[in-house]
Amino acid sequence: MHKLLDTVTTLICLISSEKVDAIAARIRQTEACKATVSLSGVVGTPAANIVIKQLITDWQNTAISSDELASMLLAASYIYTKVTAEQSTELVWTGPTTPFVSARRTEQALLQIISNAKQSLFITSFVAYDVSSIVNALNIAIKRGVVITMLLESSSEYGGSIDFDHISKMKALIPNAQIFSWKNKSSEFSNGRVHAKVIIADSNTCFITSANLTGYAMEKNIEAGVLITNGNIPALLHEHLNYLISTKVITPV
Repeated sequence: MHKLLDTVTTLICLISSEKVDAIAARIRQTEACKATVSLSGVVGTPAANIVIKQLITDWQNTAISSDELASMLLAASYIYTKVTAEQSTELVWTGPTTPFVSARRTEQALLQIISNAKQSLFITSFVAYDVSSIVNALNIAIKRGVVITMLLESSSEYGGSIDFDHISKMKALIPNAQIFSWKNKSSEFSNGRVHAKVIIADSNTCFITSANLTGYAMEKNIEAGVLITNGNIPALLHEHLNYLISTKVITPV
C-alpha cells in the first residue's frame, strides 16, 4: 500500500489536476488487470508515462478497487493543489548560472517584494551599503505608506562588529525607516551578531537569503535564497521579530 501511495504522490506532482481527473475517470471504468491498455497514452510526457506504468504495477500488487484508486488520486490532487496555492517556494540565485536551475537574481527578488508591499517591510541584514536600487525602492514604498523596519549589525563604536557606521549612512539614505540594533544581549549571546538576512512583506511574503544588502551581494557574489509566498512561515517570522522589539531585545537606533 505504501508503495502505491508513493507512486500516487509522485504522479500528482507531475501532472495537472485536469489530467488527474481524466486518469481517475479511466481507472473507474477499468480493472487492474486491464489497466495497461486502458491507461495507454493517457499522459504525454516520458516522465509521467514511467510513473503511470509504475502506478499500474503497484495497483496490481494490491487489492485496491478501481473506485478506491480513483478516489486516492483525486484526494491527493486536491490536497496538493490546495497546499501549493497556500504556499509557494521559489529559488533565488546570484552568481554563475547553469542549464539545470532557472532562478531569479537576488536584486530582482528584493525589488519585487518591496514594490508589492502594501503595509509593512521588515528587513534584517548584517551590513547594508552600496545598494542604490534597493534604497530608492524603499523610499518609494515609504511614500505610498509602507512602514519600513530594519535590523542591522552595529558598528564597533556602538558595541557591534562592523568597522564603519553603516547604520548612520542608512538612516541618512532612508530617513523615515525605523532602524534597530541588537545591543541588549544576554550572557549566552555575548559577542553575537545580527547575521540573518531576511525581508518580510505584509506578513505574507518572506525572502530568506545568504545575501547582505550590498552591491557585491546583488551583482558579484554567489548568493542563494528562497522566496516564500503565503503559508504560515512569513507571518511567524514577522511575529518573532516584532516580539524581539516589544521585549526590547532589539532597540531603536
